[in-house]
Amino acid sequence: HYSGVEARMRKSLQLQADMADEFGACVFDVTLDCEDGAPVGGEAEHAALVTELALNAPAQARVAVRVHPVDHAHFDADVATIAGRAAQRLTHLMVPKVESVADVQRAVAALDAAGATALPLHVLIESPAAVHRAFDIAAHPRVQSLSFGLMDFVSAHGGAIPASAMGVAGQFSHPLVLRAKLDMASACHAHGKVPSHCVVTEFRDTQALRQAALTARNQLGYTRMWSIHPDQIRTIVDVFAPTADEVDQAARIITLAAAQDWGPIQHAGQLHDRASYRFFWQVLERAHQTGRSLPGEVRHYFS
Repeated sequence: HYSGVEARMRKSLQLQADMADEFGACVFDVTLDCEDGAPVGGEAEHAALVTELALNAPAQARVAVRVHPVDHAHFDADVATIAGRAAQRLTHLMVPKVESVADVQRAVAALDAAGATALPLHVLIESPAAVHRAFDIAAHPRVQSLSFGLMDFVSAHGGAIPASAMGVAGQFSHPLVLRAKLDMASACHAHGKVPSHCVVTEFRDTQALRQAALTARNQLGYTRMWSIHPDQIRTIVDVFAPTADEVDQAARIITLAAAQDWGPIQHAGQLHDRASYRFFWQVLERAHQTGRSLPGEVRHYFS
């Protein structure tokens, strides 16, 4: 969840804590935003603010910060302040407008200089050139996730893609946008990284948001999705979490497989072996991470 205004950042962190109590797990990250959140001329003060918010977040909180791009005048100061003081409290650092592996290396060098040598990077892919290089960017060992930046991607085409492609319907139908999303997701899966889908700006249209999340998850291969309004969070978490039926099926198959020492089994008229066991184990992992109740026969795997 993105948030850059102080009052909203504080509310986002409180909502995260409330939902963690409700679900028994921290089910979404809060990304405190410097790129769009910092007022011009107040970049240093904003970096200090998000650092204090991260340092004072609850121990179980998952907090990240989006800094300015690597070619911005305040990038180095952002990283020195935020990662230099709060790296141990951050889940990752988000870097926008990454165009190449050289930009990733620039960000890694700044992190290392700040002493944050273990802090992962999440990067925003926001241009045709960045999409073209997505596989190389995803291969970098410090990169943990790629996020697709829809509005900047459309704007980067100089009017060749209509504004409708920034909406909830157009972003799933325009060929250039759809191809970029698929390429980015493929790059992530090729290198074991997390593909994060872009925001839906129609934040009051819950049905459109749900359909967008379902399409991103089931057809495009995305495993996470960004929100820009607190009202979007529950819908996204619900869509990306396994359904009760999916959890029950996975639990039955994993239980039968374990009883056979992970040899081949049959279930509901289908054969399964270690290739499919891996899939169903991942279903259970996602259920656990999103606070879903696990059947008793598999609960001990995640205690």
